[in-house]
Amino acid sequence: MTTAPAPLTTRARAILIALTLLALQVASLAAPAYACGCGAMVPREGQRIAVNEETSAVRWDGRTEQIVMRLSVSGDGRDVAWVMPVPHRASVELGDPDLFSALATQTEPEYRTRHYFWPRGHDWPFGGSGDGASAGAPAATPSAGVNVVGREHLGPFDVARLTATDPDALADWLADNGFRLPDRLDRALRPYVDRGWEYVAIRLSPENREATLGGRLDPLHLTFASDRLVYPMRLSRLARNAQHLNLYVLADHRMEPRSAIGGTRPEVTYAGRITETAGPLAELAGGERYLTALTQDFWTPSAIDDDHELRRAPADTPYRTVVYSDELLTFGPGVPVWLLTLLGAAGVLAVAAALLVLRARRRRPVLPPPPVIVPPR
Repeated sequence: MTTAPAPLTTRARAILIALTLLALQVASLAAPAYACGCGAMVPREGQRIAVNEETSAVRWDGRTEQIVMRLSVSGDGRDVAWVMPVPHRASVELGDPDLFSALATQTEPEYRTRHYFWPRGHDWPFGGSGDGASAGAPAATPSAGVNVVGREHLGPFDVARLTATDPDALADWLADNGFRLPDRLDRALRPYVDRGWEYVAIRLSPENREATLGGRLDPLHLTFASDRLVYPMRLSRLARNAQHLNLYVLADHRMEPRSAIGGTRPEVTYAGRITETAGPLAELAGGERYLTALTQDFWTPSAIDDDHELRRAPADTPYRTVVYSDELLTFGPGVPVWLLTLLGAAGVLAVAAALLVLRARRRRPVLPPPPVIVPPR
């Protein structure tokens, strides 16, 4: 017999409602747009937005955690709200877009050439021969019972942090502004409410009011206190399309996820110490740090059952992905070695055959001439 889930308490529902209210009430912003697969996005009713990929760098020193996020989105949404849960109150600033270029350079694969002998389908003889300004739309008026405890204007972002006491504050405001609170968001946020987490709420929209949010977006940088290295992922279970995660982890040692949390097995693509002393990567690392690069797919987002919690790996074993390029083994001006080998073998066989013929001729017995008979006189 299935037991129905317990209803939310008045306090929990108040937090959920206020959260969405503040996310939706902040001012319109300039392009490029921002969204997050590790949070919850709420587009206007009748519009659609999806996070196709999220790439994040996480730095943890045992007490403080920093997350720098860059996302790729698609859809027809023109106004989107984003809700991000964090264990403690977060400070927010713009991220350095060059950070991810530095990370890509640091973790790029090692390319090696691997030769093969026999021709393949594409080889002869089988195949060929070889950011703008703010839009300035007015923000909606806060509903009663909502207290904004922090707000920052960061370039195209308007970031709000809040508390709330009125569980009925959202309904009228949503009706006036064309938004609705998804029922699934209520259920997904419940574990964070139970743990006493806080939230970052952001209103996002492109400068051109007729444009839609899409493409690869610039990063956002969050900092908050945390006694464990956690990357919020639970709200990604609300996504309707498959999610791809690229996660760079900076810590004192090589790190690994405690579990797959409903996705494919996390794959390590790089592990090694950061030795750079200048640039965005060195600045984020804050000294010598071990960098672990992970990638993971979530083909069924609804299967995501927790946040990523990372722990120290058994050993600080370095690793770099090796990408092989297969090439036909050739000699000199592109002559296939297999062809030279066959020609050489054919020549050797021809010489051997000729020698055998000569040898056979030399060994053939010479018959003596018949005797000469002298006739009698």
